[in-house]
Amino acid sequence: MFLRQLADDRVRDAEALLGAKRWSAAYYLAGYAVECGLKACVPVYIRKNVDVIFRERKYSDSCWTHDIEALVKLADLKTERDVAASANSRLGVNWQIVKDWSEITRYQRKSKLEAEKLHQAVTDAANGVLPWIKTHW
Repeated sequence: MFLRQLADDRVRDAEALLGAKRWSAAYYLAGYAVECGLKACVPVYIRKNVDVIFRERKYSDSCWTHDIEALVKLADLKTERDVAASANSRLGVNWQIVKDWSEITRYQRKSKLEAEKLHQAVTDAANGVLPWIKTHW
């Protein structure tokens, strides 16, 4: 539950930062919301596949990553994501935008366009990455 709430909180923080014209911080937090959302999906996968912690010795260590694509795999959502993105081209485009986010962006300057584009890709009600993730937590 904590990570779900954190994902929602970071999206609201990103929206507030967009309103305050704080593009770089808004960009970072919009991506961080996706990271938190995916990390909320990992326990769902583990509950269904508890043996993963014994089959893959470093599984729990791997969960500390910030890498979006690695988290998609750790939550065992890659196939479902790929199928959904193929069936819905807008969702596919949004995943392409989101996958380029990295925790390193906290040290980078981002433009208004970059921040708004990422935020839209994350939050779009019909085709957004975070609404899709929420269907899996």
